[in-house]
Amino acid sequence: MTESSMTAVVEYGPNQLKLESVPIPSAAANEVVIEVEACGVCTSDVKAWHGAPRYWGGNGQPKWIREPVVPGHEFIGHIVELGSEVEEFSVGERVITDQIIPCGHCRYCRRGEYWMCERHDMYGFQVNGGWAKYMKIVSDSLPYLYKVPEEIPTSAAVLLEPYACSFHTVERGNIQIGDVVVLSGAGPLGLGMIGPILQRGPQALVVLDLKPERLAVAKRFGAHHVLNPATDDLDKAIADLTEGYGCDVYIEAASSGKSVLQGLKLLRKRGTFVEMSVFGGEIPADWSIIGDSKELTIYGSHLGPFCYPKVIRGMLDGWIPTEGVVTSTLPLAEFEHGLHMMETGENGSIKAILKP
Repeated sequence: MTESSMTAVVEYGPNQLKLESVPIPSAAANEVVIEVEACGVCTSDVKAWHGAPRYWGGNGQPKWIREPVVPGHEFIGHIVELGSEVEEFSVGERVITDQIIPCGHCRYCRRGEYWMCERHDMYGFQVNGGWAKYMKIVSDSLPYLYKVPEEIPTSAAVLLEPYACSFHTVERGNIQIGDVVVLSGAGPLGLGMIGPILQRGPQALVVLDLKPERLAVAKRFGAHHVLNPATDDLDKAIADLTEGYGCDVYIEAASSGKSVLQGLKLLRKRGTFVEMSVFGGEIPADWSIIGDSKELTIYGSHLGPFCYPKVIRGMLDGWIPTEGVVTSTLPLAEFEHGLHMMETGENGSIKAILKP
């Protein structure tokens, strides 16, 4: 690289994102620098932009973001600089890493549960991410750096991080052959779950969303039924599919309190509820339904541990569909437009990505 500076988006606080010229990072002995091919705009970026307590503190939650920081955790890129001690990779290779940067020493890391690391640093929130021309992959990430074949197009490769999270969520659901599965939310994460769910042989996959254009993509991806909670009778539809018992597995990926309560209602007794959304605040629920009435199994889902190779293979083999999920590709300077698109879904937007 002959340049010494680059353009990047820098976050200084809630509603304080600026396009600036910053130094290009350099690699230490166990690090690599990549040239960013593309980076997604996530709804978590939108929540951080608006100052949600989960990110900036408040309402009993500690501050999590360390500013100033370059946002962007859904990145894909090519190696342009290798540290002197890096042997497994070469300049020019296309790579992606887990968004979390585990410490390697806490209780969770020692148990192999690196995605629950107590330090919990992540690219785009505590360490500079991919809303820049170049970004550094730090040493603690090297064990979770994966090569990405060039035959996967940019519009699919940029979905590897969210789709890895989707894959892990499906794994948490422990779906059995013949189950009736209800998936609430057909945004990028929900759409990324359809392929892995269908691989598990459900009797029926029902996808819920308020936006017809997203339901159309879900149907094209293979969902057996698509329903709009605002216009369709969900209770009757699920009862008809299950002899009145309720669905076996409900996956909540809509980031909606109504979706949470809806799932508790639609599940059968001893059914399984999987929560993977990030909410802006606390969501109340009737715990008597969870316990005394239905004896439900409740799972959370966080990040995409060990799932990147599986998603890469699924994309290559064609059973993880991606076409039509990326609806807008914007230059870095239009990052605010990308945030608005992800917040409002304007003009049928599903996923906006930035190309530095």
